[in-house]
Amino acid sequence: MLTLRWETDVPQDRVSSSQDTPHRDNVSSLSDDVSETLHELAAEIKPRLRGWLHAGILPLTVAAGIVLVSLSPGVGAKVASAIFILSAMLLFGVSAVYHTGTWQPRVKMLLKRFDHSNIFLLIAGSYTAFSVLLLEAGDATVLLTLVWSGAVLGVAFRVFWLEAPRWLYVPVYIALGWAAVFWMPQFAERSPTSVVVLLVVGGLLYSLGALVYAFKRPDPAPRWFGFHEIFHSFTIAAFIVHYIGVSIAVHSMR
Repeated sequence: MLTLRWETDVPQDRVSSSQDTPHRDNVSSLSDDVSETLHELAAEIKPRLRGWLHAGILPLTVAAGIVLVSLSPGVGAKVASAIFILSAMLLFGVSAVYHTGTWQPRVKMLLKRFDHSNIFLLIAGSYTAFSVLLLEAGDATVLLTLVWSGAVLGVAFRVFWLEAPRWLYVPVYIALGWAAVFWMPQFAERSPTSVVVLLVVGGLLYSLGALVYAFKRPDPAPRWFGFHEIFHSFTIAAFIVHYIGVSIAVHSMR
């Protein structure tokens, strides 16, 4: 009997390659899934004190605000003091809710927008108190027009471009915060020396906090007290310093 054999000359490396391709694809897909999962888990891990510093200072801010507004002489001073306190309450309150809770992505993004925007509002609120209490009407009007215009633009910037790089928006916070440097002679002329010193010290504390936030350093205890908690600590310290300064200004008017 005659037997016919058909042989196909297929290179061995091509056969091996075709067999390995599905395996490599599966490994690559699995690697991508693991990487994405680890990234999501890392995003959810945050220091246990995240947000609790602002949550703790909020009721104290409310109580201190009631005292400050009550002691402020005249309607204008009361309104200016109230704006200062309300801007601080808004920042601390939203920050506490945002950072201590676990939120769905859509809610989280909304709270993040409010959280970042409130920094501009606190800057403008602080300037409102110092300007109304200490500057002449003309100077106060010019400074507050500048600062509140910058704050509105800053809020729009953070709302519509939430993912902007830190190196871009942190300097905007700092620049707006130091707008008063051009009015320092007027503040010095009409204010007790202690108020001017406290105004500058508070600005320095805010600026140091912004730098910590921008560079994410130092980060001493990421599981409990990381760089963000240091940033929040500077924010609280700066607010307290400015609150004392505004209180002295109010007392000097009585």
